[in-house]
Amino acid sequence: MKTDELYYKLALSMIPGIGGVLARNLLAYTGSARRVFSEPYHSLMKIPGIGEVHARGIKNSEVFIQAEKELKFIDKHKIEVLFFADQNFPRRLKHCPDAPIVLFYKGNASLNEQRVISIVGTRNATSYGKMICEQLIQGLAERNHPVLVVSGLAYGIDVHAHKMAMKHHIPTIGVLGHGLDRIYPALHANVAKEMMQHGGLVADFPSGTKIDPPNFIRRNRIIAGLADATIVVESAEKGGALITADIASSYNRDVFAFPGRIDKTFSRGCNRLIGMQQANLIQGIEDLEYLMGWDPLQHQSAKHPLLFDNLTPEEEKVMNILQSEGELFIDQISSKLEMPGSKVSALLLNLEFKNLICSLPGKVFKLR
Repeated sequence: MKTDELYYKLALSMIPGIGGVLARNLLAYTGSARRVFSEPYHSLMKIPGIGEVHARGIKNSEVFIQAEKELKFIDKHKIEVLFFADQNFPRRLKHCPDAPIVLFYKGNASLNEQRVISIVGTRNATSYGKMICEQLIQGLAERNHPVLVVSGLAYGIDVHAHKMAMKHHIPTIGVLGHGLDRIYPALHANVAKEMMQHGGLVADFPSGTKIDPPNFIRRNRIIAGLADATIVVESAEKGGALITADIASSYNRDVFAFPGRIDKTFSRGCNRLIGMQQANLIQGIEDLEYLMGWDPLQHQSAKHPLLFDNLTPEEEKVMNILQSEGELFIDQISSKLEMPGSKVSALLLNLEFKNLICSLPGKVFKLR
């Protein structure tokens, strides 16, 4: 049996019936993926959520055969494996309760970009939907936002969002409902190939996964979890875009929708989201900037040294980091200061009271 930790991480992700929640539970009790498999059967049975069936699955050698096969595939195709406990795992996704423990990634974009939006919509995109999708992405580019665009590489709005992002030189990530050994729909293979140079592809399914409709519903949680906000461009009253919006809302992420004519089928879903107050209405880049608290970088004045009066040394450190780095998540500030999150949270609160910093959605902070 191999000792490579990646081997055990892959094996853990392939145990039947063990999703992200139970996998994290196993890791919390045992300490590592390798130790999950060395744990005695009777000890596994005592771990909450792990009964006889799951314990037998953990002890089944079949998962090691699958892990060995996947190792060969990722080595051959130079695929990066992102494990949820590692620093390179997408930090926004890490906060989602049902996040996968393993992601397969191929590309050159940062999944931890300063700003990330998911753009979703109907597979039957109209000229109106395509127009407002491009206008939004063009606005992000013209106003110099450090942003990543995420979607699902499906027909319609999804693939149009990817194309427009590349057209306007914005990195874009496609989240797949299968492994990285194939592209579905096959018609988008050339787009996916181009995205490898201008973003990338992500999946939480291993190679060899069959094309199965429920998997595309499952992948929607990744689309929602990677982003600060999910934007629905067009949707009928039912569809995957609305499922993604609902998931994003359950993660306490912002949801936006473009309104449309009441007599148009593919505006009804967006209009319903807005009418039920399940999404904020937006009409363009200015609305997104305002609601997210995003400043267009081309309009920011040159930075000058700040004078910090009446601040403690630790508060000064926070201010200096935010001045040099821009917008940061609270866990990033904590890591850079090498301070516990509770202490950093108190410092940030004091600085907010002093009107020196402001908080943005998703526990992001920046200077005023």
